[in-house]
Amino acid sequence: MTALSFRTRLLAGAGFVAGLTLAAPALAQHHGDHAGHAMPAPSTEAQPPAPAQDAPPADPHAGHAMDDDNWVESPVGFARPMSSPLGRYSMNRDAGATGWQPDASPMFGVMKHSGDWMLMGHVLLNGVYVDQGGPRGGSKAFAAGMLMGMAQRQVGPGMLGFKAMVSPDPFMGKSGYPLLLATGETADGEHPLIDRQHPHDLIMEMSASYSLSVGEKSDVYLYAGLPGSPAYGPPAFMHRQASMDSPEAPISHHWFDSTHITFGVVTAGFSHADWKIETSAFRGREPDQKRYDIETGELDSVSARLSYNPTPNWALQTSWAKINSPEALDPDSDEARVSASALYARPLGRDGSVSATLAWSRKDRIPGDALQAWLAEGSVKPNDRWTIFARAEQVEQDELADHHGSHAGEAYTVRRVSLGAIRDFVVAPKVKFGIGGLVSAYDAPEALGYDDPMGGMAFVRLRIG
Repeated sequence: MTALSFRTRLLAGAGFVAGLTLAAPALAQHHGDHAGHAMPAPSTEAQPPAPAQDAPPADPHAGHAMDDDNWVESPVGFARPMSSPLGRYSMNRDAGATGWQPDASPMFGVMKHSGDWMLMGHVLLNGVYVDQGGPRGGSKAFAAGMLMGMAQRQVGPGMLGFKAMVSPDPFMGKSGYPLLLATGETADGEHPLIDRQHPHDLIMEMSASYSLSVGEKSDVYLYAGLPGSPAYGPPAFMHRQASMDSPEAPISHHWFDSTHITFGVVTAGFSHADWKIETSAFRGREPDQKRYDIETGELDSVSARLSYNPTPNWALQTSWAKINSPEALDPDSDEARVSASALYARPLGRDGSVSATLAWSRKDRIPGDALQAWLAEGSVKPNDRWTIFARAEQVEQDELADHHGSHAGEAYTVRRVSLGAIRDFVVAPKVKFGIGGLVSAYDAPEALGYDDPMGGMAFVRLRIG
């Protein structure tokens, strides 16, 4: 593939993602303006009646930071969306651990009240066949995804929350699956994973939180996880609306969100209306090759994040982290990371949505190079059956060359664009079965020996919630 031809593909992919954002207001206006609603509005045009008397117990956080007309249909009539366990805003804003996404993002899950508890569960499982071309490629069939459960209730003056998430990733084997240009972690404790995406641990999150209102629109919270996710970067790729329909991990994963499974994290945060500032102490070492265990260690790393949701359609963040000895194979090297991102979401008609992500990150290895990554991704869901998604990335990498060759440790700029789609079929209420596929194109310097490869995935998906 010539540099010109890849640039054309890269520009086309980035243009598609940018077009999602630019076209979203016109599309939403055409299908009815839902701005300000975190979930699709009910079909009736009548004013929402008061909740039935046998409705679940009132949420102590509800009604303070949400619009009066933001009602959704439920088995007991109409009620406001559930509030976050971390503050007085809609749970739609939550996107894994303590990260924020736009309030207009759809929320997936099955909810149930049991006494004073509000319970929610969500399942997303993919069966995937991947084929990566060129001399450094390969193929594999594997399963990936997540099963998540959470619970929250009022305890004393505040809100107590618990969350657990597990993944079938370990069953794909220690070496993960072929993914050209990807690096990070190790399969055997001796060799780095190159051109492969590592499996996530069986337990992706076990966390608890407690939040307390300290003013009309202000809250403080404490979050702790083993594992959990510190206050750094945008939400992890499997939680971002623009990328959750793709089973393919970003090659920029270890710039933006590799800390999302950290074995030991404590985060303290303060939010006021649409602003939030938070800081974390966490264990810097990435998970080892033993994917079924729980690891422990000193909280030797720190991070801080500032988040702002200026409108229901946007979520902005900038963050910094000092990570101690993240790589087991290079224990004497530390990292400083900084990131900035913008997430966009907007309902489209009754059942559709538009979403996009633009993100940048830089990591400074101490000692070592300063390496940057760019990411643009988006998805269009015109209805509840079809989703089209795309991603474009550019990463500066110093781990792709032969570690024993003449180019070992040399940094290269590599790029990837992907385009895919999935067709969902409703099996039962809150249960969908999907069939999808994607194609990817890669650009890397000739010295790395990729020989202008292409790649692709075919997959089936089960979603509950």
